Amino acid sequence: MDILGATLRVCVDDLEASVSFYERLAGTRALRFGRGGVEVAAVGCFLLMSGPEEELEVLRKVAATIAVKEVEEAHRTLCELGADIIAGPVPTPAGRTLVVRHPDGSVYEYVDRNAAG
Repeated sequence: MDILGATLRVCVDDLEASVSFYERLAGTRALRFGRGGVEVAAVGCFLLMSGPEEELEVLRKVAATIAVKEVEEAHRTLCELGADIIAGPVPTPAGRTLVVRHPDGSVYEYVDRNAAG
């Protein structure tokens, strides 16, 4: 399984103010999309999320988003290593995603960019 990088997940109250700050910090424009009732902005290595507290509460349980070359390969590897698959793999606007609990209890989202949509 090829791990390509990680994205830090940040829940914010004011998405517009936060996007401006993180765009200047990262030197890149935000990619925006919705996820349920949550508005999301991907800026460099940061994933900013704003929305109803009940939805953010669930999203806060995921420690980070890990980019992989191929989610199906990550799924196989993680299963072989004893991880618990919580959700997925499923398609999203940014690629396929998989939510996994590692044996130590940490929860991560794995995402690829191979089959967006």
